[in-house]
Amino acid sequence: MKVRIFTDGSCSGNPGRGGWGAIVLLPESRKELKGTEDSTTNNRMELKAVIEALKEVLYLGYKKIDIYSDSAYVVNAVKQKWIKKWEFNGFITLAGKEVKNKDLWLELIMLLEQSRDINLIKVKGHSGIKHNEQVDKLAKSYLK
Repeated sequence: MKVRIFTDGSCSGNPGRGGWGAIVLLPESRKELKGTEDSTTNNRMELKAVIEALKEVLYLGYKKIDIYSDSAYVVNAVKQKWIKKWEFNGFITLAGKEVKNKDLWLELIMLLEQSRDINLIKVKGHSGIKHNEQVDKLAKSYLK
């Protein structure tokens, strides 16, 4: 059975205080995960939400996973294989600069390698998608 995960990250200032949230829809239950960091960026929080939710689901033994995110940064990096290119080039961009958030990309790569059935799906943010709206609130709950 497939597990569905909804993720979001948020930041007050960029950099600034950040928060991330995830809703994990398991066959028998629903879990909410969230966390915060000081002096971070929105992109780091988007990545952190995906990573922490994947860690939880993979630890529980699930391998068929759909991840819904409104972050083009995260979804495109995986689906368009940017992370494979970065890895091949030693995490140096075509412009010759170091890829930002390398530590988190390496962690995500390690997690994605644990299953061939992890699918990232881009959703439109703030468009009324129930679980996406809920993870947005989880991510922003630390910013008050």
